[in-house]
Amino acid sequence: MPPYHAIEWKNNSLILLDQRLLPHETVYVTLQDVSQVVSAIKDMTIRGAPAIGAAAAYGLALEAGKPFRDLHEILDAVDQAGKRLMAARPTAVNLAWAVQRVLKAAHSPISPDVDAVRRAVIAEAHTIANEEVQNNIQIGQNALPLWPETVTFLHHCNTGALATVDYGTALGVIRAAHEHGKKVMVYVDETRPRLQGARLTAWELEQLGIPYKIIADGASGHVLRHCGVDAVTVGCDRIAANGDTANKIGTYNLAIVARAHRVPFYIVGPTSTIDLNTPDGAAIPIEERSAEEITKIGNEWIAPKGAPAYNPAFDITPAEYISAIITEQGIAYPPFARSLPEMVAKAQAVRSANLGRDLAR
Repeated sequence: MPPYHAIEWKNNSLILLDQRLLPHETVYVTLQDVSQVVSAIKDMTIRGAPAIGAAAAYGLALEAGKPFRDLHEILDAVDQAGKRLMAARPTAVNLAWAVQRVLKAAHSPISPDVDAVRRAVIAEAHTIANEEVQNNIQIGQNALPLWPETVTFLHHCNTGALATVDYGTALGVIRAAHEHGKKVMVYVDETRPRLQGARLTAWELEQLGIPYKIIADGASGHVLRHCGVDAVTVGCDRIAANGDTANKIGTYNLAIVARAHRVPFYIVGPTSTIDLNTPDGAAIPIEERSAEEITKIGNEWIAPKGAPAYNPAFDITPAEYISAIITEQGIAYPPFARSLPEMVAKAQAVRSANLGRDLAR
């Protein structure tokens, strides 16, 4: 594992690697209150769908750790904290998924008093974080047969250990290929406006010793046409029941260009990102962020000061442009309306089996 952790629970505090300062500074911040966790998710101190889900789960653990007089008081407090956390960023379904899992544990029949609720909340938060890591490792294993021995990837945004608790999803499949001896090269989209590719993915690839070249987002068509790219891999913030997928802005453009050049386009993520209650991409809320993310880089204006801008943080890639969706339960191929529920059912069966074993101990 790399010598850095995006998220860690230690001494009843949540410790986050401040991703706003990478690659030039490696600074960890310690959070001790759910309000701090909400702010960290909103300002992207922590980012990436799986990572913010785990952070939110630990945010509820921080809330549950406060002194409470009785069962009603602690349950009401974690419920209210859950609402605040789920509202922090609307597009990534992992956030609500993780919060709802922890709240279910808090309200379970085996939580009859304040101490029991507190133990249940922290245990579920740990379970979510640990499951994410194991799922990511399995995703990498599942993807290995797709790649030739010498393989060139194009990757958008950041989906490594920084975004996913540890190991990575779309960057994790690249890492797994490298670790299994394949000769790997990665073209890294800069990923405007926050430059997660140039700042974060490049930094992670440096740590892992994987060859890469950063490209401007607008260069992807040229690269796909001339540079022998074997696969495009991207992460996901929400996958609708029909396979339409929300991901970092620019993903839709990349999918269209990949289709034009007959390069396979893979969505990579855990089954927790599949939202069968959302029928299609049109039903996915798209977060709009500050205009200054576009008009400034750091503190420097690159547009007329105060210039108006439209800054959607995500876009929707229609299912028709997606070659396959790689999950910890296997690879889902079209038609996704059939294959995605199969993946979710497998994941639920695994979790039920694990829960049964835990209760039997």
